[in-house]
Amino acid sequence: MKPLKYFLLLWLLPLWLLANHVHWLGDYNKALQLAHKEEKPLLVLVVKKDSKICNKILYQQFMNQPYIDTINKKMIAVMVTYEGKRSYPIEMYYTTIFPALFFVDTQTETFLHEPLYGEKIKNNMLENILSHINL
Repeated sequence: MKPLKYFLLLWLLPLWLLANHVHWLGDYNKALQLAHKEEKPLLVLVVKKDSKICNKILYQQFMNQPYIDTINKKMIAVMVTYEGKRSYPIEMYYTTIFPALFFVDTQTETFLHEPLYGEKIKNNMLENILSHINL
């Protein structure tokens, strides 16, 4: 790596670390246990490895948005990869469109809202859903 790239990386890294973002867990079973313990709903995001749209939506919709604090305080967020399907109940979160976002009541094992898929995961839609579901 050239010195300029190192400089840019060192300069941008603190900005990214200080960004307001969703605190994702990567283990579905641990997230489910924590959601039961804290009596909070799950926010399940299913992504596909090396997907440009998944990366774009993660960056645009789950960083520096006004609803991020609500998600972090009132929900347990977990991100799972489609390729790691053994790590989450694929029959409950089945999809062929990525990313896929599910809002789940862990007490009743039902969806709090219909899932969002791909480009439908937008900040105005997320704000609307979060304001209407009982958190």
